[in-house]
Amino acid sequence: MSFSADALYKMSEVELLASYADARRQFVEKKFARDTQRARLAWIRAKMFTSSRGGITERNMAIDVSEEIARKGQEVREMTRELDLVKVEVDIIASVIRFRGAPAPVGGHGEDASEGDTGHEGDRAASD
Repeated sequence: MSFSADALYKMSEVELLASYADARRQFVEKKFARDTQRARLAWIRAKMFTSSRGGITERNMAIDVSEEIARKGQEVREMTRELDLVKVEVDIIASVIRFRGAPAPVGGHGEDASEGDTGHEGDRAASD
């Protein structure tokens, strides 16, 4: 998608709102995919931890040096970068909409693309 700020400002309101809706949809899809991969990675780590032998330190070291875990972790980081770029597009389109004098689009705009890598639901609930 990637529109320039000038192109966004020259769009009609209908086109601008359609672009905003498309960008939000793309953001949500990428966020779901990234969160799914993050959960799969956590599951693989937990499965490796329980199936390994030795103490906690040895188990954690075996997980940390695992090539599969490292590769999947890199994939999650790349997905997070792509998610951040889509979030920037959503924010730019929302800024153009506000700059034109229209009320800010309503939606999950307050969502943060990089919520942290803890993956704990309790952490998010505590910060709300």
